[in-house]
Amino acid sequence: MKYKHIVFDIDGTLIDTEYAVLHSLQETIKELSGRKIPCPELRFALGITGTDALKKLEIKDTSYAIELWDKNMRNYTNTIKVFDGIIELLKNLLSLDYKMGIVTSKTREEFTHDFCPFGISHYFKTIICADDTQEHKPNAAPILKYVELSKTDHRKVLYIGDSKYDSKCAENAGIDFALAVWGSHNKHIKADYFLEKPANLLSAITSEKFY
Repeated sequence: MKYKHIVFDIDGTLIDTEYAVLHSLQETIKELSGRKIPCPELRFALGITGTDALKKLEIKDTSYAIELWDKNMRNYTNTIKVFDGIIELLKNLLSLDYKMGIVTSKTREEFTHDFCPFGISHYFKTIICADDTQEHKPNAAPILKYVELSKTDHRKVLYIGDSKYDSKCAENAGIDFALAVWGSHNKHIKADYFLEKPANLLSAITSEKFY
């Protein structure tokens, strides 16, 4: 098989957090500065660390802002769900002996609080969070850290994400990239594979032409 490791981003790829992230960020900015920024203008924050997003918004006290954002995010937990087809995909990948991992811009604490409650974290052996590298997406460091810890050949890794930051991270690391179209608003992002739904991954990576 061409790939041995299938590595996922979290937000916009495994779980649908867009509404929660954008609305809680909107509330946070309004509380901190009085500005009400339309949610579509905040989409740049999807796929990068919270700290980096706040810096782009020229928020100086990012530590306090992160705490406030986390608090506001809890008000939207009922809007977050695992994307349709993801659990079936993970089960199928496991049955085919693929190794699965995660490279996310979430901190380890955010991973524990925001992702683990969905009960699918056991599928992933190697998990790289924002705390694990000094540089973050779109820099190559997070995926290179995954390659290092999983002790694999980077040519055997496929990264799946929904944002231009994910795509650039993979490109910078020399890793093949699949765009999770089901969670992305931009089909013009550079990718080796374009997946309309999770089930499309299996047909893409098991097709004879990829062997």
